[in-house]
Amino acid sequence: MHSSLNRAQAVFGFFTTVALVVAGLAALSTLFFPTDATTASVQLKNVQVVKGRPHYYSTKREEYAQIRFDLDADLSPLYNWNTKQVFVYVYASYSSSDNPDSSLRQSEAVIWDAIIPAPPSPYSFDALKEKVLPHLPASITGSAGKKAKRSSKASAKKNQNKKVDEQPGVLRLRGQKAKYQISDITGRLAGRQNVTLAVGWNVQPWVGALWWAPATGAVPRTEGNVGRSEAFEFPALKQKKSEAGKEGAATAGAGAGAGAA
Repeated sequence: MHSSLNRAQAVFGFFTTVALVVAGLAALSTLFFPTDATTASVQLKNVQVVKGRPHYYSTKREEYAQIRFDLDADLSPLYNWNTKQVFVYVYASYSSSDNPDSSLRQSEAVIWDAIIPAPPSPYSFDALKEKVLPHLPASITGSAGKKAKRSSKASAKKNQNKKVDEQPGVLRLRGQKAKYQISDITGRLAGRQNVTLAVGWNVQPWVGALWWAPATGAVPRTEGNVGRSEAFEFPALKQKKSEAGKEGAATAGAGAGAGAA
């Protein structure tokens, strides 16, 4: 006869094999969810280049860009039963050199990002706990049942006063300020041409590989229309009022000296 240890090892081995097969089928099942209806568009709202310390840890003053943009995106096709969350971001592509005819590659910098979690499943542990515990006798649940009843009433009241979006991943942003400034290793940014904004995303499943937006070049990638703005250029350096006043005073002084001469 087999010992208890041998039986436990056999049961554990069978369990891990079944779990691996189920996980593989769950990862492959996402291929049957089409994502070609995914759309995104981004447009520049405002841009300016200033000089200062773009980060608190910056050791010197340099030029950096501040951008505002409008974003319209429908990422709902990316959500299925295996989606945990979607990481969406907006990035800027600009010339890596002051010379627009340079053969250097375009530089890319993320200016805004967000994590959009999938809606909670009705079969999750928290959802089942809220449904089951309030109906159990108080002698079994004790204080946990009372807390579950209060939380169930509070969530029901909250859902009545709030419109729950059935389609996650729908974004409508107007005049959104960038989270991160754009800076360059050279310290100069004004005058750079052929600057564009684009939208990217990364689908993070519960099990399986990460899926990327089509234009990122990474694999595997989803389908869909990745928005890209019209090309623009970084404007001239925006000076502070104090610096502009000093330059104006210096110009006026030089003009007065020339007139006296």
